[in-house]
Amino acid sequence: MDKHDLEKRTKQFALRVIRFVASLPKNSMTNVMGYQLVKAGTSVGANYRETNRAESHNDFIHKIGIVEKEASESQYWLELFDEAGIGDVQERRWLLQESGELLAIFTASGKTAKANRDAQRR
Repeated sequence: MDKHDLEKRTKQFALRVIRFVASLPKNSMTNVMGYQLVKAGTSVGANYRETNRAESHNDFIHKIGIVEKEASESQYWLELFDEAGIGDVQERRWLLQESGELLAIFTASGKTAKANRDAQRR
């Protein structure tokens, strides 16, 4: 998967997060949780785009770390929705699976970038 495919994938994730939150029943709890999920879920793709425009190897490492944090936070909110049984079961399970896969991709990317940087320093 190249960076353009991953940009599309993170945008699709963001759009599905938006639609999931829009479909939730409206109350103070889902409003707060949904707001947090939308912030984190849309930040994954936005920050990944910035990563692809990094000005240096260290800038890339910094930015991919932000993407990893946003993916982890998205996963956290989705776990809460899932464990509380809030929202469409199939959609929240898809989102939870996707957030886990994206988190794994960005974690591995960050580790590889750090290892490459460290190898160049030797």
